[in-house]
This record gives sequence, structure tokens and C-alpha cells, in this order.
Amino acid sequence: MADRIYLDHNATTPIDPAVVTAMEPYLRDFFGNPSSVEHEHGHVAALAVDHAREQVAAAIGARPNEIIFTGSCTEADNLAILGVARAHPDKRHLIVSAIEHPAVIEPARALEREGWRITYLPVDEMGRVSLAAIEAALTAETALVSIMAANNEIGTLQPIRMIGELCAARGVLFHTDLAQLMAYDVVDVERDHIHLASLSAHKAYGPKGIGALYVRSRKPRVRVAPILFGGGQERGLRPGTLNTAAIVGMGEALALAQRSAAAESARLRRMCDAFRDRLLAEVAGAQLNGHPTERLSNNLSFSIDGVEPLALIRRLRAQVSFSASSACATDKIETSHVLKAMFGDTARARAAFRIAPGRFTSQSDMDGGLDALLNEIHLLKGMVRPAA
Repeated sequence: MADRIYLDHNATTPIDPAVVTAMEPYLRDFFGNPSSVEHEHGHVAALAVDHAREQVAAAIGARPNEIIFTGSCTEADNLAILGVARAHPDKRHLIVSAIEHPAVIEPARALEREGWRITYLPVDEMGRVSLAAIEAALTAETALVSIMAANNEIGTLQPIRMIGELCAARGVLFHTDLAQLMAYDVVDVERDHIHLASLSAHKAYGPKGIGALYVRSRKPRVRVAPILFGGGQERGLRPGTLNTAAIVGMGEALALAQRSAAAESARLRRMCDAFRDRLLAEVAGAQLNGHPTERLSNNLSFSIDGVEPLALIRRLRAQVSFSASSACATDKIETSHVLKAMFGDTARARAAFRIAPGRFTSQSDMDGGLDALLNEIHLLKGMVRPAA
């Protein structure tokens, strides 16, 4: 894989070597169960988990006791949505955006089947939710508003601080999925009035199979009911033996991200801006999807007239890895619900694809990826590429 250019960091990131180094002792030598604190093997593992919990908390301005480790960000989203609903049976209304990740949309739909009322807020053509629409949707029955910080497909950032302020003023809990944001931006849950937040390790150069949910402990103290049952680990909200090595990796990954986010975001934005400008200048009918400025620094989403993104990906699979916004199922291709919410079931929605560089992407990688992409785009459009 070393000769292939990887431009799909919004799908997953490679593990940072420093994270591997931090994890390795807990894969080889310190194998104790962190719940078995009576003996030294368990005590050492528990100390490692405590340190990682402190690192994750520090990365978002939280307290260590507010971090619940889960098996993924998807599980954290489910625990937030279902857990808040179960803990507040007298409030049977939730608000989510139409472009949330399925990890939020699907538990919301499950609650809808059980009788909860769900408001699915529309977005504009840049993928942004209206604050006025959120305010208009709030009622005395609203238990939770869930709006992701950054969209994984189109890169658009939502105004989470203003959403948090609005929810706090109305006494409604606010949850946000921070999976895409942590590697490239700084979040402060107190400043931003966030009551619950879902976190991912593998989107921030950590291992797969580990996530976390931030649950505010005061002003207000958020009540969440468990959706899994077992041995009572993680304050009874996520039972099961803790994955010490992965937790250590997540803590290290988010600590690294916190230190490097500003510089790395600026570097990636420069590369993405240059990539965008060249592609739009050279390809007739190319359009950038998502907000032009309020977007992830490492995300570019394009739609191009006459270019089928899955065909483009297949033609370039030996050279460049990137993503289409249409998910290929076993018997059909479905247009992304995110692009449909923005543009309807149109050619632009069906033609979207995503370029996402990351921490280890060089300028040479971006240039090589763009050259390969442009060559294939012109072949698919039956055009001769202009001379450089």
C-alpha cells in the first residue's frame, strides 16, 4: 500500500507511531483487568485507564469523571440518544438534523417507532442548520437536541457554540458528535455549552474499536440511562471489561491532536485550497459541495457534471484512495442522505465525491493525487486535458 496515495482521512486515519508506542506495553506486558484493582496487575491497568481518561477530558475541557469509554463513537451516539430518552420518559421530543451520521439518525428512528416525536431539521445548500429553525422546533417536551459539529461527507461546520447557548437558555440538553473535529480543531465543552459529546479515536490517529461519551456532571448534571447491562463498569453506563490498550491509545491520540490541531489545520487548509482552486479552474462543470469557508480544514467535496464517482474511484484504486458519497450496497447504489438533504435526488447529489488529506499527507501526495484525478476526469468526460 506504500505506493498508493491515501486521501480518505474522514473515513479513518492511520495510527500515529507515538500512539502505537504508548499502546504497546498494554498489549504485551501490562495485561491486567483494570477492574481487578486488588492486585498489582489490575492496579497498573487501572492507572493507565485513569491517565487516558484525564487526557481525553483535557482535550475537550471536561472533568475526568465525565468521560465514559465505549466501543466506538457509534456506541457513544446511541448511548447519548437512547440514554437521554430513557432517562427522561416525560419528555418525548428530540431534535436532530437531516444530515446527522446514521449513528444518530437510526437511534432517533428507533425512538420514533416507540412513540417519541422526532424533528429532522433541514439544511441549506451549504449543509448548515438554521438557528432559527432549531429555536422554532424547541418545545417544553424537548429532551435533547443533537447536531454534529462537522459533517464527514461535505466538511461543513455547524455553529455548535451558538446552538449550545440556545439550548442552555431554553433548558434543553445539547449533544454533538465530535468525531470529525477533534484532530483539527479545539473544543471546550464548558465554553460551548455542550452537555453530551461523542468522540472517536480512529478519526484522530488512534486505534479503531474505541470511543467515548462526555456526560456533563454539573450545571446541569445530565441523566443518562444505560442501554447495555452487565458488570457495572463506566459508572454503570457501559458494562464490559475495559480495552486498556485501546483506551491508552485514544488518550494519547487526543493529547497529540490537542497539541497539533492549530498548526496542522492551517497546513491542511493551504493544501486543500490549492487543490480546490486547480480542480475548479481546470474542470468545467465542477462544483464544491459544503460551506466554502466554514468547513473542516482537510475536507473537499466535489460534484462534476458527467463524471460518475464510483467509476472514478475504481479507475484510480491502484493510485489514490478517496470516497464517493453514494454508498454501494449489495444490489443497489444509494444517494447519500446528506447530499439529498442539500440538493434533493439530483445529478449533483449523485455525483459527489470526497478528498480528505491528513497528518501524514505531503504536498507531493496532494499534487500526485490531483494529477491522477484530473487525468481520469478528462478521460471520463471524453476531453483532452489542457497542457500544464
